[in-house]
Amino acid sequence: MAEGDLKLLGFFTSPFAIRVRMVLEQKGLSYEYLEEDLTNKSELLLKHNPIYKKVPVLIHGDRSICESLVILQYIDENWSGSGPPLLPADPYERAIARFWAAYIDEKFVPSFWGILKADTEETKAENIADSFGALKQLEGVFKKCSVGTGKGFFGGDTIGFIDVTLGSQLSWIKAVEKISGVKLLDETKIPLLMEWEKRFLAIDFGKNTLPNVGKVEEYGRLLQATIWKVDSAK
Repeated sequence: MAEGDLKLLGFFTSPFAIRVRMVLEQKGLSYEYLEEDLTNKSELLLKHNPIYKKVPVLIHGDRSICESLVILQYIDENWSGSGPPLLPADPYERAIARFWAAYIDEKFVPSFWGILKADTEETKAENIADSFGALKQLEGVFKKCSVGTGKGFFGGDTIGFIDVTLGSQLSWIKAVEKISGVKLLDETKIPLLMEWEKRFLAIDFGKNTLPNVGKVEEYGRLLQATIWKVDSAK
């Protein structure tokens, strides 16, 4: 199936769609990006992701792949000869990378988004504590990857699976900081991750695919005032 058959359905602030774009760019693959209106979902989205009805969706010819981490692995395996590998060759190391990527999505992301979604100060404080705890865990993981090895990324010398999973959240992390007044990316608490962030943003496909923090902040405030407010009232 030709590379030119690739389409990606996404949304401009979706870190999950952004990470797919990062890997497509890293692999040097040609694709068509289609921006979705999530308040009026397209027939294409509903056809290709009828279960969850959300982005991202990668359409490869007549095949659909949903869920960002699944899509990343599909790209890495299907175009293994293009660009650096996203996942390590060793089965154990691959499993570890998958574990920490899932940890980011299942533990860290809900906690720092939860700072904005919290309907009480107590809940907000719990989410702040959970966010710092998750970042400290990731600092420890990165320390094992980098200290004494000279490696600049979780994936080694190049951006890998964990790097893309975490890096795609950077605009949202900074937007949450601006909205909430809570400093999450603190050099005194996570110095190694802060150095990692600088290296990540120095790479073209890292910085160029991330949305403008101001736009994400604006969208975050909208969600906080509408959808998340309604959800918290239920």
